[in-house]
Amino acid sequence: MVASSTSSIRPQYNSPTAASGAIVLLGRFLFALIFILSGTRHFMSSTIAYAAAQGVPLASIAVPISGLLALLGGLCILLGFRTKIGAWLIVLFLVAVTPMMHRFWGVSDPMMAQMQMINFMKNVSMLGGALIITQFGAGPWSLDSRRK
Repeated sequence: MVASSTSSIRPQYNSPTAASGAIVLLGRFLFALIFILSGTRHFMSSTIAYAAAQGVPLASIAVPISGLLALLGGLCILLGFRTKIGAWLIVLFLVAVTPMMHRFWGVSDPMMAQMQMINFMKNVSMLGGALIITQFGAGPWSLDSRRK
């Protein structure tokens, strides 16, 4: 006899386990780490000078602002506090920075073009991750989940 309800064989995605909570927390940490570490470097004169050499307009203003976006967004995601807003900050950062700093299509040296393309695609990948976070949030082990 076939059971009339299939709910017993469906996985329960709405009830997080301790393992899934820990994995999501680790994922948030690993994702946010690059933005926190690199965001602090956006206040250094050498980073601003490099961006200016790449043709970034008003680099002395734009680079620290981009650093602030990366740093705040990364911290929000790491802590799970206002995570969706933090992810949107990361989206804004990546959309602005990626085509300005990783113009692989305009580099004549094949090795440098390859490196810039790798960095461009890395940023596109992180953009995808940030967009997912804007929709799903921080997960169970977060400050956001305590506010519900």
